[in-house]
Amino acid sequence: MAAALPSSVDYQQLFRSLPDALLLMAPDGTILDNTDAHVAASLKPRDEVVNRHIFEAYPVADQNQGDEIERSHEHVRQHLQPHTMPVIRYDLKLPAEQGGGFEEMYWQATHYPVLGAEGKLQYILQRTQNITEQYQAERRAQDMQKALAEAQEYARFVLGALPVLVSSSKPDGRADYFNQRWTQFTGLSHEQLVAGEWVNAIHPEDQLRLAEDWERVRYSTEEYQHEYRLRNHQGEYRWMLMRTVPRLDAAGNIVLRVGGSIDITDQKKMVEELLRANEEQAVLSDQAYESFKLAQSQRQTLLNIFMQAPALIALLRGPEHRFDFVNPKYQQLFPHRQLVGNTVAEAVPEVVDQGYIELLDRVYQTGETYQGNELLIMLERDDTRQLTPSYINLTYQLYYEGDEKAGIVVFAYEVTDLVNARKSLEGNAAS
Repeated sequence: MAAALPSSVDYQQLFRSLPDALLLMAPDGTILDNTDAHVAASLKPRDEVVNRHIFEAYPVADQNQGDEIERSHEHVRQHLQPHTMPVIRYDLKLPAEQGGGFEEMYWQATHYPVLGAEGKLQYILQRTQNITEQYQAERRAQDMQKALAEAQEYARFVLGALPVLVSSSKPDGRADYFNQRWTQFTGLSHEQLVAGEWVNAIHPEDQLRLAEDWERVRYSTEEYQHEYRLRNHQGEYRWMLMRTVPRLDAAGNIVLRVGGSIDITDQKKMVEELLRANEEQAVLSDQAYESFKLAQSQRQTLLNIFMQAPALIALLRGPEHRFDFVNPKYQQLFPHRQLVGNTVAEAVPEVVDQGYIELLDRVYQTGETYQGNELLIMLERDDTRQLTPSYINLTYQLYYEGDEKAGIVVFAYEVTDLVNARKSLEGNAAS
């Protein structure tokens, strides 16, 4: 038999002292009492809410909030069972001394039936938890995750848009990422590439040399450059210039190595033809080729995760071709210009009459990629305002955001030294 409670207990005081935020209501929602914890959480004195309907005592800023609570009350009245509401936003009115107005708040509430001796509903007890800080922290985490996903998608787009075969490897040397250019060039799937089948596409004469060099440098914190032949999806071997750059943590340890390869077959063939055409100028030709390779290595520093690349890279947005992004190499071409935010015509007016705006317009309108080699472009390269002839290999490629045209990716590298060297050789051969 249960022990009888002492008659001297002040049950109202006991209820009010309970540590939970509890609100006691009549079945119709009239407030009868609440705990001290509820008084603190609700921002209203007890004498301002007792004997008033819950929605009169605590006005709702949004009727949907009140409807959700009313549905929970109705569930308790009909089924005489507890009902836990989903998380709702229920803004409370601040006291005048706190500035007034409503404060954004989120709550988790459960309504319990309190039955009389005959089993009929006598009271509804609401247990309330203020989860505003937890909810807002979760929402901030979701926003951060969304921003991270968008940044990763942006990086993946740029890596896929550039005409460079980009890959990355773990600190132990195992490859874990290949961009879309790799799959397009080799005809292998991403899974096959990650599994190591890309090695089989390397020319047999280059495999051992490449493997030995890679074993030597994969744990090194230095950059690495190599030439090798890679078989494309048509079965043709193409000469590639590969460069890898390690990414280090604060302690100087390698966390990943980013690598990229560009097709230099045409350039190698051109140099070889010059050598065959003028053997007497072999030394000069060798110097020209070495100068070309040096220029290539200087301009082809591989794109890492943060868009650091040796090539000239820019994103032009919209049909007016407004600079949305330029990498450091591109900016170095115009050290005295403000590029980002301006259109090509505004930032580089000297190219307007050289046909480059028309090329951009055609690529944007037709969607056809434009590629040009050894294109002459006259630029103001310093503050003297003098036009200097330069030569570039250039790619314009349209890119989309969703199904809509967004702009043009510009990828270029300068070949002025190579063209000048070839012209010199051709002049010597003619003489």
